[in-house]
Order: sequence, then C-alpha cells, then structure tokens
Amino acid sequence: MEVERLSANMEDYLEVIHALAKDKGVARVGEIAEKMAVKSPSVNAALKSLADRDLVLHEKYGYVSLTKEGQRLAAEVQEKHDILFRFLTEVLMIAPEVAQEEACCIEHAISDETSIRLIKFFKFIESSPHNKPRLLKNFEVFLETGERLFCECNRLKS
Repeated sequence: MEVERLSANMEDYLEVIHALAKDKGVARVGEIAEKMAVKSPSVNAALKSLADRDLVLHEKYGYVSLTKEGQRLAAEVQEKHDILFRFLTEVLMIAPEVAQEEACCIEHAISDETSIRLIKFFKFIESSPHNKPRLLKNFEVFLETGERLFCECNRLKS
C-alpha cells in the first residue's frame, strides 16, 4: 500500500516544526503560526492532520514534536530545499533572497531522483581540482557581460 504524499503546505509545517525544535528545543503553536504567517486555528488543524498520520505529537496547549517518521520527512524536505538553494545561488547565481523563496516553491515539486541528481552534481563540482570549475566561472562572466569566454584549448587549430 502506497502512502499518500503530503501536500506542500503540510511539508512546510514539518519544516517549520523541525527548524523551531532545532533552534529552541521545542515548537509551540504560536511560534509555528508566526513562522507560517497563519492563525493558531490553522496550525491546530494542520497538527491534527499531521498527528493522524503519525508525523507529530501534540497535546492540546502543549509542545509540538516530530515523530521519527516526521523527522525523516522534514529532513528530506529540508535537504531538497538546501540543495535547490545552492543550485539557484551557486550555479544560476540568483540573489539569495529570491533563491530562498523559489527553493521553497520548487522543493515540493521535484522528485527524489532529481534531488539526488542535484546532490551528485554538487559532489562532482566540488571534486573538481579548480576552486570554482571553469564552466561556472565562464557562466558568471556570461551573465555579467553577455560574452562567452573561450579557452585556447577549445579553439580549432587552422
């Protein structure tokens, strides 16, 4: 039996709970509401839905914590977000504030396979003997000037 995928909104709740617990040790409904820019009744409804799926533990008026499965899913979503943010800022050279928002949107839509490919891409780039691979340096110049750099090794000899 295949488990129904969480909505983007529910994934966002898991991410926020995970971040709050990491930063403060616990998560509270009011803090979740503030981070999500929603009202407490919306948070309570989301928590009920997540609790029904055994992803969070929440007693009325108490702290909110992630179950093991909730932690796993939150970590997966966060990993997708982080790798997308890196791709948008380090490869496409998009401003961090724009990349942050767009990574939030894209993270819910990409498959695990695409996420794994991005991770492998960065491992490949990072294993380059150059500080910043030539292709990325050339792309950066192209973005700034519209000019493509050519290296002597790529020119055909006449």
